Amino acid sequence: MDISKSYDKQSNVISNINVTIEPGEFFVLVGPSGCGKSTMLRMIAGLEDITGGTLKIGDTEVNDLPPSKRDLSMVFQNYALYPHLSVEENIQFGLHVKKIEKKERAKRTSEVAAMLGLTEYLKRKPRELSGGQRQRVALARAIVNEAPICLMDEPLSNLDAKLRAHMRSEIRQIQRRLGITMIYVTHDQIEAMTMGDRIMILHEGSIQQIGKPIDIYNNPANPFVATFIGSPPMNLASGVGDNLTSTIRLNDSIVIPVPTVDAHFLTERVIVGIRPEHIKAATKETEEKDKFVVEVSNVEILGNETIFTFLLNEESWQVKWSGQWQIEIGDKIPLMMNYESFCFFNSETKEIMKTPSDIENHVFGKEVFV
Repeated sequence: MDISKSYDKQSNVISNINVTIEPGEFFVLVGPSGCGKSTMLRMIAGLEDITGGTLKIGDTEVNDLPPSKRDLSMVFQNYALYPHLSVEENIQFGLHVKKIEKKERAKRTSEVAAMLGLTEYLKRKPRELSGGQRQRVALARAIVNEAPICLMDEPLSNLDAKLRAHMRSEIRQIQRRLGITMIYVTHDQIEAMTMGDRIMILHEGSIQQIGKPIDIYNNPANPFVATFIGSPPMNLASGVGDNLTSTIRLNDSIVIPVPTVDAHFLTERVIVGIRPEHIKAATKETEEKDKFVVEVSNVEILGNETIFTFLLNEESWQVKWSGQWQIEIGDKIPLMMNYESFCFFNSETKEIMKTPSDIENHVFGKEVFV
């Protein structure tokens, strides 16, 4: 509770962190480089002193407990394997330290190696393995200890994109199978979205938002979260309310009609946000007042989707559409945006004032598969 960390006793690199991680949960700490997420993980592990607050594992306060007494395992970004030991010896290293008997060591190693596809590599040295195989060895070494909590510090950042995607799925399945509590640090919002039961977004040592990934995506707490979670990020622009026309103006050509029930937004100076996939192509049926034309400044055709960019008030806004669209740089494209898809943030406090009421996603229950 109220965990803080300071190196100079003047300024905090971690401030007032309050969170409860449930047993068996896959909990992700995510944020940009330097936000304090790895420091937090090291504090949980006992590798960093806690300046203020109380850290509990279960009902036990562990602020002053050494790492060896905390009953947890850790997987690092750089694998941290012993080059002179075989894969089998690397996996068993922690069991030697704990003085687990030889027969039990062999049994656990065999089970974990089979689970992670390492059986045929047990006699090899780390230098004979690929990056993905080394990461599996590091993961096996953590799992074999059978600690109820496993800490992971950006374990996939050294892998190529295809292998990262595979390992994301593999780690998640192993965590579910073993029922262990996983606390996972990453700067990659895709890892956070796809792996976490819940995610905590950090910025400059402070919590920005905690919640289920899809809830945070749909209802970001502030502009930082809105632009950090999502690929491409949410588009943001300053808006000026006009009581006479009941609109919020983004620029000379883009005005947002505001319903009477939301008229209080017109007196505020707001930051307007909308996801790239919620900006739609205007059609012949679209009324002229709801339509605006932009000039394309960049195009990315990714096979299954097309992303293009236009400038709004000197800021780049992006649009994401499914499929392959024949769009070229310099094209003039008519667009439209639904009021229900907008987020509004307070310009001063940065707090969210309006969440999207129609996110234009189809959410089906399990009954559709019956």
